[in-house]
Amino acid sequence: MSNTIIATNFNFPGQQSVYKGKVREVYSMGNNLLIMIATDRLSAFDVVMPKGIPYKGQILNQIATKMMKATEDIVPNWLSATPDPNVAVGMACEPFKVEMVIRGYLSGHAAREYKAGKRILCGEPMPDGMIENDKFPEPIITPATKAEKGDHDEDISKEEILRKKIVSAKDYEVLERYTKALFQRGTEIAAGRGLILVDTKYEFGKTKDGKIVLIDEIHTPDSSRYFYADSYEQLQSEGAPQKQLSKEFVRQWLISNGFQGLEGQTVPEMSDEYITSVSERYIELYENITGETFVKADVSDIENRIHENVLNYLNSLDT
Repeated sequence: MSNTIIATNFNFPGQQSVYKGKVREVYSMGNNLLIMIATDRLSAFDVVMPKGIPYKGQILNQIATKMMKATEDIVPNWLSATPDPNVAVGMACEPFKVEMVIRGYLSGHAAREYKAGKRILCGEPMPDGMIENDKFPEPIITPATKAEKGDHDEDISKEEILRKKIVSAKDYEVLERYTKALFQRGTEIAAGRGLILVDTKYEFGKTKDGKIVLIDEIHTPDSSRYFYADSYEQLQSEGAPQKQLSKEFVRQWLISNGFQGLEGQTVPEMSDEYITSVSERYIELYENITGETFVKADVSDIENRIHENVLNYLNSLDT
């Protein structure tokens, strides 16, 4: 598993600062430019796993790039270029401190809350009589506060966001509108692939000139959950689990091995065999979501490859 990129320590010309998130590392440059590197780190329950997943960063970066381009006509985004399979370059923004989570179905976190007896999630009612993976009458937006490093994201209602002035009412109206438009487009793209976009999250930022844009990833298996459309109705009528395209399979493996990111719990050992199976599953996700064959990048020296590709891109800006 040595051919993965877990962390970077680049020093690009003009570099001003580095922010290291759960999966991505963001290099702030001069001229309002950000370089975002998608590592092969795997995060679940807001905890970064000890070992990387081969090709995961490339997969996430390339899906996000394709989806940004497929939605840029309805929602502006931060992306300018992708000089390397693991790298995206774009406009520097001030991120909003909320994640806009939108759910079309009672799945994942919403289903766990529902089973615990809750019928309101982030101020949004969930009808009685639903079973896991049922479709909501209308998609619901259930925001989360963005966690500081090492902390769990927390559910929050629109009313709380406005009351605490985390986002202004004017800006939140835009975030809400963009979230619904992106989810609708994502649903249409998924349907064209024989998939159902179940739920997802979007992150937004504001440029220096005050424009709200989509940032980070979009419609990837890390930020979204997909079902297969052809088997959905039958599995639901049987009360059987849905076959999913998301990293929920990793969460379920962790749960079955006694880990949910709670205090005192230890991350279970991931064997090389299991890590290979996770990598293969991510490749399957890529091919199903995009409808294209995944082409593995050269991983013989990932760090040097990324460094050279980014330098070449930065040099091209000066010529």
